[in-house]
Amino acid sequence: MAKEQISITPLGDRVVVKPSGKDEAAKSPSGIIIPETAAKEKPEHGTVVAVGLGKYEDGTRVPMTVKVGDTVLFSKYGYDEVKISGQEYYILSESSVLAIIPKK
Repeated sequence: MAKEQISITPLGDRVVVKPSGKDEAAKSPSGIIIPETAAKEKPEHGTVVAVGLGKYEDGTRVPMTVKVGDTVLFSKYGYDEVKISGQEYYILSESSVLAIIPKK
């Protein structure tokens, strides 16, 4: 999978996430089918497409844990929605990222 290029650079400890599509959310990774009513909710996972440089604490920059290409789980209400070139993205603080989903 090629890394996606977008024309936005998040500041500080923020990350830009491309939410998973509705087709991906219709079935869980273990094969459990998610009902249509639950599938209509916004996804809580996606792929990181851009990261900031990290925040400053006590005069030193704290490096980011997540990187471009990571698939992450994030807090359901901890993001801002933006549209860039017609595509929806979420901008959130790294602290709103709950986990990195390892690739198989």
